[in-house]
Amino acid sequence: MFRSVLGSVLASRLSRSAAVLGSSVIIWGCAAGGPSEAEWPPVSKRWFDRGDASFRQGDLEDAEIASENALRVTPDREEVRLLAARVALARLEYARALQLTQGLESNEARSLRGRAYWYSGDVDHAADELEKLVADPEVRDPWAVEIAKLARRGVGRKPFELSGGQVAVVEMPRTGSAAMIVPLEIDGEPGLGLIATGTPEAVLDSSGGGQAKWVSLRFGEAPLSSAETDRRVGVRDVPALAQDLSGISRAVNAPIKILLGVNLLRHMHPTFDLIGGQFVVRRYEAPPPPVATTLKVNYVRGGGMLLRGAFSSEATAAQASLLVDTSIVSQGAPTLLDSGGWKKAGVAPSSLRVVPNGGGMKSGTVPLLKLGAFELASVPALSGDEPVKVWEDRLGIELDGLVGSGLLAYFRITLADAGRTMWLEEMPRDAFVPSTSALAIPEGPDEAPEEAPDEEVAPSSGKTDKSGKPSKPGPAKAIAPAPPAKPPGAATPAAVLPAKPPPASAPAKGTTKP
Repeated sequence: MFRSVLGSVLASRLSRSAAVLGSSVIIWGCAAGGPSEAEWPPVSKRWFDRGDASFRQGDLEDAEIASENALRVTPDREEVRLLAARVALARLEYARALQLTQGLESNEARSLRGRAYWYSGDVDHAADELEKLVADPEVRDPWAVEIAKLARRGVGRKPFELSGGQVAVVEMPRTGSAAMIVPLEIDGEPGLGLIATGTPEAVLDSSGGGQAKWVSLRFGEAPLSSAETDRRVGVRDVPALAQDLSGISRAVNAPIKILLGVNLLRHMHPTFDLIGGQFVVRRYEAPPPPVATTLKVNYVRGGGMLLRGAFSSEATAAQASLLVDTSIVSQGAPTLLDSGGWKKAGVAPSSLRVVPNGGGMKSGTVPLLKLGAFELASVPALSGDEPVKVWEDRLGIELDGLVGSGLLAYFRITLADAGRTMWLEEMPRDAFVPSTSALAIPEGPDEAPEEAPDEEVAPSSGKTDKSGKPSKPGPAKAIAPAPPAKPPGAATPAAVLPAKPPPASAPAKGTTKP
């Protein structure tokens, strides 16, 4: 498993996903014109230096505070405006990013402005801005090149328009890994998608000759008769890039036709729960769970999904910056840390073990990883500087590691507020198939997932705080393995591929799930 995941997913997947975010050397590192260093008021310079350092460390909250203070002193200084715009874009504050870059004509300003237009759904202005950006021979930004083409072909479209039912519940198949696979329709044809938070855009499989284009997606089970209500939820005008996904398909043991990137996920108000086997798409804001921990999510350059955690339960513990990429599906090691991350975790390099057939990678155990109110003990992790450095170079920030689906699979996850908020609900202990690893994912399907309720409604009772937010979970416990047992066999690609929906006149064959 390590050979296929590290070879097909960690190496190929990381480099391709990071590359689509664009080059950081030309765009984000270019110098801005403006007053000389001597004319920079000392207090503004100190605020700017603090904000720039915090941004590079992934501390967007402090970066926002510092950049806003620098703006109050020197509101017209370009370096300060660009730093504040980078922060605003990462926090998905598109109007603020556009305001801060108005009138600035540097490549970095165009990059920020083009991304702000694109992610806000203003396709026309995004096409204009990104075409000007990539016309400069000094600019190397693969994301901008491809999106400029899509945007020009999509002028007049309104991306991610939802239609159909109010909520659709899709059963997520198991394929012997932690891959978060979702059955869906792509332009009316059945296929399988993979939740890929390390990818900014939706990505179609090009191994069969597919090209970047605008597509329509639909989620949910088709009604078996005309008398039944069609509860499927459609997403029209989805911009999708193209890439050969055959390596990922082999790694997850399923024919993946599309990667569901964060720009798409943020518009679908989704909940995904691998253990429970459910993927939920909504046309409305998700109701808060009765008991959950709340994480604030930032998106560096608008697409790099960033979480802040810690390797200690102490209030003074150093924070860790973790990039979330659910297409990393290793069940033996759900996280990957670089040397700096292991140092923060208090683990000596000499204690790490060489991974068999892992291309020189090592593995170890993180004593404690804190995400929100959850404290996860004894978390298996890989060690590798190069995979993390790929992301650091593209995003222009310092990361401590990567979080894959093997870790997030232990929670029911809901994205709210257009993706800015993530709710984590701990799954019950009896939901897990016995395993020899504390954080290993079941090799195959266990008992049939509990059927979803006929209609989802916001909780009318339960544990909430005075502000109405989900209450924090109780004291955390270490995740311990259950007694070994032989899991059921893994599903084959043919077994998880959805069939084409029957015609509306077909006789009913039983009750469908909502």
